Amino acid sequence: MKRFCLSALLLAGAVSAFAQNKPDDFPPQPPIPTLSPEETLKTFKLPAGYHMELVLSEPHIKEPVAAVFDGNGRLFVAEMRTYMQDINGTGEITNKSRVSLHWSSKGDGVYDKHTVFADNLLLPRMILPIGPGELLINETDTQDIYLWRDKDGDGVADEKKLWYAGGPRGGNMEHQQSGLLWCTDNWIYMTYNAWRLRWQGYDKEPLKESTPGNGGQWGLTQDDWGKPWYVNAGGERGPLNFQTHIYYAALNTKDQFIGDFPAVWPLVGLADVQGGIPRFRPEDKTLNHFTATCGAEVFRGDRLPADLRGDLLFSEPVGRLIRRTKIEVKDGVTRLSNPYEAQKGEFIRSTDANFRVVNMNTAPDGTLYMVDMYRGIIQEGNWTREGSYLRKAIQQYSLDKNIGHGRIWRLVHDDFKPGPQPKMDAQKPAELVAHLAHPNGWWRDTAQRTLVIRNDKSVVPALQAMTRTSENPLARMHALWTLEGMGALDAPLAREKLKDAHPQVRIAALRASETLLKAGDKSFETDYTMLAKGKDIDLAWQAAVDRRGARGCTAKRTAGQPQGLEAHRQPQCPRTGQRRGRQERHALRHQEAAGARHVGADRAAHRGRDHRRAPGRLRFEQRFPAQLQGRIVRRRTKLG
Repeated sequence: MKRFCLSALLLAGAVSAFAQNKPDDFPPQPPIPTLSPEETLKTFKLPAGYHMELVLSEPHIKEPVAAVFDGNGRLFVAEMRTYMQDINGTGEITNKSRVSLHWSSKGDGVYDKHTVFADNLLLPRMILPIGPGELLINETDTQDIYLWRDKDGDGVADEKKLWYAGGPRGGNMEHQQSGLLWCTDNWIYMTYNAWRLRWQGYDKEPLKESTPGNGGQWGLTQDDWGKPWYVNAGGERGPLNFQTHIYYAALNTKDQFIGDFPAVWPLVGLADVQGGIPRFRPEDKTLNHFTATCGAEVFRGDRLPADLRGDLLFSEPVGRLIRRTKIEVKDGVTRLSNPYEAQKGEFIRSTDANFRVVNMNTAPDGTLYMVDMYRGIIQEGNWTREGSYLRKAIQQYSLDKNIGHGRIWRLVHDDFKPGPQPKMDAQKPAELVAHLAHPNGWWRDTAQRTLVIRNDKSVVPALQAMTRTSENPLARMHALWTLEGMGALDAPLAREKLKDAHPQVRIAALRASETLLKAGDKSFETDYTMLAKGKDIDLAWQAAVDRRGARGCTAKRTAGQPQGLEAHRQPQCPRTGQRRGRQERHALRHQEAAGARHVGADRAAHRGRDHRRAPGRLRFEQRFPAQLQGRIVRRRTKLG
């Protein structure tokens, strides 16, 4: 799992290097205690005005790793109840985990109702709500994804149906897929896997299409304009491949991090980090750089300060902290920075050594939710073996005894009150269309997904009108993509929006037109060529990558498939499938090897340098021609 992101991952060479430590290097210390939620609340250090609130804790949840909201704001929680229950991971691969369901009967944000939605699972790792009482679930050691249904409304699933047959998945459980994120472009993305899926209906298998290897591990998010954001733990890199949408390229540039971005500033100094001495400060034993980044979330809510909106947040669970990242687009290059670096600080920190956030979500109420496994060990058993440095550090403080807990926290602010609970599952399509203009990104995303799944064509005129006339560019973009997802986008509207006042809507129109091209409208090839040579630098950039994507296969539409959707799968598209399949294998090998390769003690190697690129992953300078590079670098648009 993202090393379950969870891992601080060393790299096997370093493990053996530290196996020779003498017993007196790890003198026994008083055991680290587990604190009650009320006690943990007193340990947080946050910026002025921010506070943490408890949403859920044991016994209602244990070992939570992911959480998602359905259309009514009910909270599904994936619980890996067998994860590292002792230092050896005994009994880990057994079907004793679950997905639980929680909701507020009074609609006041207090979760007072709890059920076990799906039980006896093998370490569930990906969940995605579909319709009322419907959830896609993926478990460990398989690529299969099942649709679970609660048909009688009691909060317990009573039907399980295979939705995507992916087959078995082997390897370390930390090195498997996570995410299952329905993005704005109506494709479903995951980490690790170099492909994406697309919903076709309840009785049809999803479409599958290749993508470049994304390099991500545990957790996945998207920004307001639909770009996925990945973070990497195994290579100790943090965010990566964010210069453009992953479908077009796994792209990194020089100097995409400002300052010493990978340096972290924890409050807990236990040196319980995989890899040992090179990864902590000797004076206070605090973690010194990224080793376990996971759970990324671009905050898109409306009930926290405006300056947080659009920031990338991710967890460093080995450091017991949450990194806040400012995103700056300058001269066409996206750069990231830690706004608290000058003060050697972080956005959220705790002195509770069991604080282990592994996922985050923008919530329906406009706040931020954090999934905290709350445990002593946050590395899989592969890295806690006899003789390893990490095993000694864990035993020194009896961290292996702290199991069976879990909390979900809500981040709030003095100046805001959480918003109302949604009721989308029962709303009419016209009401859902109105939510596409909501200031909270969760509402827009959920309304779009619900409209696409229902596929009620009666709202097509309203969506077309919103695309043309709304003053909100985000609403125009979501309406456009909703039409595309319903198979109701036509060429005239797509071309009209290529002249929209907002650059991101123009880009969305160009990207959405790809489905029309793949469905047989070859005229868009000419559009892409012209736009790549035009004066609109934003469209020139997108048209250039669109043209590259369009060179692949455009197989005929399958019978009954909605207009505008690509029908090809890898067997039907041997040229493109072969090329990207090879890239996927290389990327996966690279990520697996990261856990068995010695990074070295040179800190400079971890300061934003792209020193371990997967094969096929190109720098900005290598990916595009010199002429286009110059035009891209001169672009003046803010992409955020």
